[in-house]
Amino acid sequence: MRLGGCRWLQVLVKGCLSLPGLSLARTWGGRGGRMAEMLSAGAEAASELRAPAEQNGDADGDARDERPPGRPEPAAAGVESAPGVGKQVTGSEEQAPAAAPGPGKRKKRRGATGERVVPPPKKRRAGVSFGDEHFAETSYYFEGGLRKVRPYYFDFRTYCKGRWVGHSLLHVFSTEFRAQPLAYYEAAVRAGRLHLNEEPVQDLSIVLKDNDFLRNTVHRHEPPVTAEPIRLLVENEDMVVVDKPSSIPVHPCGRFRHNTVIFILGKEHQLKELHPLHRLDRLTSGVLMFAKTAAVSEKIHEQVRDRQLEKEYVCRVKGEFPSEEVTCKEPILVVSYKVGVCRVNPRGKPCETVFQRLSYNGHSSVVRCRPLTGRTHQIRVHLQFLGHPILNDPIYNSVAWGPSLGRGGHIPKTDEELLRDLVAEHQAKQSLDVLDLCEGDLSPGLTDSTAPSSELGKDHLEDLAASAQKMDGVLEAAPQDLDTKALAPGNAAETDVVNQEIDPLCAECRLVRQDPLPQDLVMFLHALRYKGPGFEYFSPMPTWAQDDWQED
Repeated sequence: MRLGGCRWLQVLVKGCLSLPGLSLARTWGGRGGRMAEMLSAGAEAASELRAPAEQNGDADGDARDERPPGRPEPAAAGVESAPGVGKQVTGSEEQAPAAAPGPGKRKKRRGATGERVVPPPKKRRAGVSFGDEHFAETSYYFEGGLRKVRPYYFDFRTYCKGRWVGHSLLHVFSTEFRAQPLAYYEAAVRAGRLHLNEEPVQDLSIVLKDNDFLRNTVHRHEPPVTAEPIRLLVENEDMVVVDKPSSIPVHPCGRFRHNTVIFILGKEHQLKELHPLHRLDRLTSGVLMFAKTAAVSEKIHEQVRDRQLEKEYVCRVKGEFPSEEVTCKEPILVVSYKVGVCRVNPRGKPCETVFQRLSYNGHSSVVRCRPLTGRTHQIRVHLQFLGHPILNDPIYNSVAWGPSLGRGGHIPKTDEELLRDLVAEHQAKQSLDVLDLCEGDLSPGLTDSTAPSSELGKDHLEDLAASAQKMDGVLEAAPQDLDTKALAPGNAAETDVVNQEIDPLCAECRLVRQDPLPQDLVMFLHALRYKGPGFEYFSPMPTWAQDDWQED
């Protein structure tokens, strides 16, 4: 009997998963590791709740989910795993019995004398949320109308990607993690910051094998966000609904971890294990809903898929918007997931937004927006196309789009030129965070070759090596090393360990960045109302949408 499409893969995965102790990653070892990785990921995804669909034109987080693994954190080898993944696994740990090999197949060799044995991967625990041990990594302080995070040590963890197998760590760092010069990683090795299968890396020339587990300890800095508090609109046994201030991401992404809604709610309101029901752009404010249980989350997601949710936004746009109702049905194409930029394009996905002007003050208009589909940046892109971009939109009201600012889809440059010009504009303003980028994310194609580079020059490499030697002494003297969690501020003081806010290997510690003004962190787009079967949530109209609001 022939199985059409990918049905044979589903049957194969089901059959393998039904055998006790059988690991797909071990079954397809060696060159088949990528197939195992693909099948294992598919099986795991099927057991979890589906991720929230893109809810509105501000679903910035959804676009980021489609980026290549490791992009948001280029300074480290990979992405953070679920809590517990970093637990040491040794070759002596008891293993579940493996299935007998079939006819003509050799049993996988455990390793000859002197050969490095790679432990089997540990399964991630689906649905694990952030807890007190994560919230205690660092603390907040407030300054100049901004919420700031004290720098802290953090572990990035990942299993070896299929494309890394057979390559050295040196090759992987030089080709995929170029946020730091190779001299940094060499210094990190001497300082004991890099671990392979929970053993300190001694040489970057070591060749990676399937299932290798990498851990990279880095000194982490987060950009500031507004000091405006997150207000609780509703809390009951099923839901938590908040009024999200502009500039705060919903969940950890890129350089943001503690300065996110998820972490602030956990640390300041003791609201943990929440399930985001939709996402808003970092710069978008307004109604943000969370479910307290997986069952409620799935129920709301079904309503989203069935188009039962009504969403209403309000924004302030450039110029005099038409007084009559306007519907825009232009398809939207993602230009770059990395930079987070979209544009109207016939090859894009179909979408629809209904606009209605509420007021006009002679310079700008307040407009109500009802997105009927959920594409990334949908509201912002459609307003740009109509010739009325959001007044202070740092992306879609930029001169990088050309003289007409993208009106009618007229953009007199290639996508590559557009991205380069957008990056150059925000690099000059020291506002790359608006694009969710840092200097280390900038590939040669995204930057002007004449622009100054932030990478450490050759004259700093010796200082970097010397700093590593100093860190060696600190780590040897410390009762606890920089292991699976950050040094808590109290512990650092009690053990007289070096202040974790300053790190000799951290290039960010050497930089002096100008703080943004609080008003620069606000974009005039606000989620005003979300309504579904049995619920309706409002947030107050923002100050900039009031009739008596005056432009600076």
